[in-house]
This record gives sequence, C-alpha cells and structure tokens, in this order.
Amino acid sequence: MKLTVVGGGSTYTPELVDGFARLRDTLPVEELVLVDPAAERLELVGGLARRIFAKQGHPGRIVTTSDLDAGVEGADAVLLQLRVGGQAAREQDETWPLECGCIGQETTGAGGLAKALRTVPVVLDIAERVRRTNPDAWIIDFTNPVGIVTRALLQAGHRTVGLCNVAIGFQRKFAALLGVAPADVHLDHVGLNHLTWETGVRLGGPEGENVLPKLLAEHGDAVADDLRLPRTLVDRLGVVPSYYLRYYYAHDEVVRDLRTKPSRAAEVAAMEKQLLEMYGDPALDEKPELLARRGGAYYSEAAVDLAAALLGGGGSPYQVVNTYNKGTLPFLPDDAVIEVQAAIGSHGPAPLPVPAVDPLYAGLMANVTAYEDLALEAALRGGRDRVFRALLAHPLIGQYAYADTLTDQLIAHNREHLAWA
Repeated sequence: MKLTVVGGGSTYTPELVDGFARLRDTLPVEELVLVDPAAERLELVGGLARRIFAKQGHPGRIVTTSDLDAGVEGADAVLLQLRVGGQAAREQDETWPLECGCIGQETTGAGGLAKALRTVPVVLDIAERVRRTNPDAWIIDFTNPVGIVTRALLQAGHRTVGLCNVAIGFQRKFAALLGVAPADVHLDHVGLNHLTWETGVRLGGPEGENVLPKLLAEHGDAVADDLRLPRTLVDRLGVVPSYYLRYYYAHDEVVRDLRTKPSRAAEVAAMEKQLLEMYGDPALDEKPELLARRGGAYYSEAAVDLAAALLGGGGSPYQVVNTYNKGTLPFLPDDAVIEVQAAIGSHGPAPLPVPAVDPLYAGLMANVTAYEDLALEAALRGGRDRVFRALLAHPLIGQYAYADTLTDQLIAHNREHLAWA
C-alpha cells in the first residue's frame, strides 16, 4: 500500500507518521511519500519520520520529494494538509478582520474566506494531477476550511472525504471522563465542519445508551471549561457545541480577547521554528511533546482509521467525516457538505440517519451553508462582488459596511494568491 501526504513538510507530519507506525496492523503502509515544495523543511521532517519508523520497527519505506506527479503516482490514498501562504498568510487572516470588530480566525469569518480563496484553486489543481496519474486514489482532505475544500473536490468529481479532528477529540475526552475505552464511545455528531454539536454520547454504537445527560450532570464543569463557555449555557443547550461555536455564541467577548494577545499564528510560527530545530536532531526518534501544543490532536488516529476503511483493510465501521448531505439533513441542499457519522467502506462514506435537528442549530447550519455556497463560487470564479456577497452572507459579519471594508482588505492582503485580482 502506498500513501502520499501532500504538505508532507508540515510540522504536523510526525504526528501522522507516529500513527502510521503504531497502527500498522490497521493500515499496513509499504511506502509513505511526503511531498512538499519546501525542500529544507521536508528533509528535516522526512529524517525524523524515518527514525520514527525505524524505532517502532515499521518495515515501510519513507520517500521525500518535491515532485507532486511522481509522489502521487500509484498512491492508494492521498492526504492533503496544505497551508497556502504559510503562517504569514494565517497571521493576516487572524488580524485584519479585527479592525472591523469582526472575528479574526483562519477557518471562519473573513479570514476563513481568505483561506478558502487561496486554497481551493491549488487543491483542485493537485486533485486533477492525482486523477491523471491514478484516478482510483482516494483523496482525504484535512486542509481547512475542510467543508468548502471538500465540496470543491466533490463537485469536480474526485473520490474525496473530508476529515477533521474535532469529533475524535471529543470522543477521547468523553471516554476519559466516563472511564471507558474510546472505541466504546459513539457520538451523535451533527453539523458542518467547524460548526457542530454533540447531541448524544452513546456507549457501544449507534443504538447504544445515550449517556450525554449523565456526562453533563457529572462533568459539565470540565466540558464547559474546555469549550471556554459558561456551564449554564451548556446546561441550557443540553448538547455539547464544538469550541468553534464560541465565535458565534460569544462573538464580542472573543473579539476583545483576540485584540489583547498575540495571534495564534504568531504562537504557532514560534512553535514551528522550535519544532524544526528539534526535528534536525539525529537523536530524536519520536514525536516531541511540544507537538501536542501545535494542534491536530488525534489527527493520526482519525486518518489511519479513515484510510483503512476506505482501502478495505479495516478501520472503524462508523466514523465522523465530511461528505455530501444527500438528504441526511432535509433542511439543507443535497450537495451541501455536512459533518456527521457515516458508515465507511471501499465505496466511501454513507451518512447515518440523523434525528430531527433543533431549529436553534438547523438555522445556523442553513445560514453558514448559504455562505459556503457563495464562498465556493468566489473561490472558483473570483471577482470583488462574489467576495462581498459571501462576506455579507456570513453570520459573523452580515452588515454591508463591514462586508465592503473586509472585501477590500481581503483582496489587498491576498492579491498574490488571487489570479483574478
């Protein structure tokens, strides 16, 4: 089995490699190819990756290359983990929206739209080159904004599944609180990427006992603290929103907070510099503890599980993924990309039935889906008016004066990445 990671020079990659090494019985990788145009970073990451495989006795071969076509040729699955523009672009995404009093964040609001506009054309070009060399390969997208990027790939006819680590993070946290194995925890997870709610926590599978009320009663303070939301709000909702819902439920508080501290991009850039220095140490043969602070917790387990199920080698029968709605949520279009539990096999994901969704959540999902429609249109066709319409539709913006100003700022800060600007 050959797997290719596009964006293999990311400091995330050792987390992924560690998962491939530990879970080799689930996903027996014979060749792992790391593709990245940043040759110096790639060599540092590739060296550590080989040492991790060697330490854990993994027999697979690790190849590094900047040649995308060679890297994806013959791959059974291609994992995308890109950041077009790097941390410098992320720094901008997180700062200029704050000038209007709007959220500055890399996956939602104006910053999220900027990232989508930079990313979608690049990802579609990569996917076309994958299709030319190996049309049967699965493309697993971990590149944000996952919902918009996955929809772009699906619309273009690619064999694609979107992946996020929010659900597996909740699964692990809830299992620890309940004192059970993670595999015993099944989430009733519903929403869009980075706009999700855990409406049930079941033991043993989709038909198991829902212990969410017990979880909130006994551990509500711990859950609320993780979300940085008041316990009283979590109790009133009776569900567990993802931490991204804080941008909606506490917008002004978050903006004030973001204005008073360094950006997350600045923190990550400093961390990446330190990580790359560590990766260059020939004695390092395991992922360092610092990597856990970089983000992407449990990404490797989720990626291994999904790839194994898609390629017919095992994996969990039910996994949370991003895929076409196709009637799962009747209040959304069939071609909306949703994030829900699905049965996974070599045919791809088949979403499980979802109980009726509370209007409190369905309304926000419908609003953000409309924004994602317009965002994808802007990413595919360009133009100031399309960018403005997407920003005006976003519930974190919504006022024409803000949308006008943010449109001009987005274009000014991203002109080098926008072919039409």
